[in-house]
Amino acid sequence: LIKLSETNVLEGDSMDQDVESPVAIHQPKLPKQARDDLPRHVSRDRTKRKIQRYVRKDGKCNVHHGNVRETYRYLTDIFTTLVDLKWRFNLLIFVMVYTVTWLFFGMIWWLIAYIRGDMDHIEDPSWTPCVTNLNGFVSAFLFSIETETTIGYGYRVITDKCPEGIILLLIQSVLGSIVNAFMVGCMFVKISQPKKRAETLVFSTHAVISMRDGKLCLMFRVGDLRNSHIVEASIRAKLIKSKQTSEGEFIPLNQTDINVGYYTGDDRLFLVSPLIISHEINQQSPFWEISKAQLPKEELEIVVILEGMVEATGMTCQARSSYITSEILWGYRFTPVLTLEDGFYEVDYNSFHETYETSTPSLSAKELAELASRAELPLSWSVSSKLNQHAELETEEEEKNPEEQTERNGDVANLENESKV
Repeated sequence: LIKLSETNVLEGDSMDQDVESPVAIHQPKLPKQARDDLPRHVSRDRTKRKIQRYVRKDGKCNVHHGNVRETYRYLTDIFTTLVDLKWRFNLLIFVMVYTVTWLFFGMIWWLIAYIRGDMDHIEDPSWTPCVTNLNGFVSAFLFSIETETTIGYGYRVITDKCPEGIILLLIQSVLGSIVNAFMVGCMFVKISQPKKRAETLVFSTHAVISMRDGKLCLMFRVGDLRNSHIVEASIRAKLIKSKQTSEGEFIPLNQTDINVGYYTGDDRLFLVSPLIISHEINQQSPFWEISKAQLPKEELEIVVILEGMVEATGMTCQARSSYITSEILWGYRFTPVLTLEDGFYEVDYNSFHETYETSTPSLSAKELAELASRAELPLSWSVSSKLNQHAELETEEEEKNPEEQTERNGDVANLENESKV
């Protein structure tokens, strides 16, 4: 009986799971709008899952483009396509292009020699071949390499009795120059890309929220590991969070600007030593109504973008990072890393990611502003009430003693007359 009851319970649980669990809903291509209309417990289970990053910590975007039908657009921009390829594919294409062109023109040189009959008069001193000392496909292939790379060993030479060979020589020389310019330019651009320079631009592993100058602020730290500076460095931040409009439209991964000093110029950095970038949480901030207890429940991501020109090459460099809710520490500050030594400043990067706890209210910025306004209202009410009470007392005294006031006025008038006399 116990076993039967257990099996019944398991079957009942499995039936409930098939009915209520989102895993049992076999709709892999269900739109996001439809998934939002599922029962509430589905969304609760989803909040327990790990937040999927939009931008990884190393700066790479976690987005894959699928079902791209217009693939011809990649071929129209073949140069950028080759530059964006991985190094192993780029080197493979580099070798294959040169090898194919050498083999192609080598085959044509061999066909010209074969058609003219040069192969039948190899040892005939009275015969003038198209290319001297060309006795097979291997020698034709070597002559193609010498022609395209302009090596010119001097052993195989084209003669003036072969007009078709002269035309082929011109064509191969022009096409060889084009291939050299294209492939060498592609390799040069790929080598000089500032992607590796972005790896020496570091971001703190955590962002913090604490008080600064009496205001609640979101802060993170950036630094440059190299002695060469990033010229015209600027930073901006984006909040990635899905939202639903008042009309019911669902916008996945909606991007909202986070002000990190755009209006004051603080977003333009002089990145010589590590800097703490601060975002003041005010009424225009998307964190205005988020408290410490509500923060872990939010599904959001902060994408930070630092860009500028490399001082050595003058090319634009961009470094990216992101912070999810589990990487935002409420009530912490960054440990100082800059110390004054004998004649210079020293940066200790061992403490770059370290934080320490500080006293910070757990309320949201909106609630703190409301508390501050409530604390000021009773003071203003007391002052105004006291002024009103004082004015009322003066009017009551004037109404009670009108005779005394007239006597005082008469005495003052008599004194004035006496003074005139």
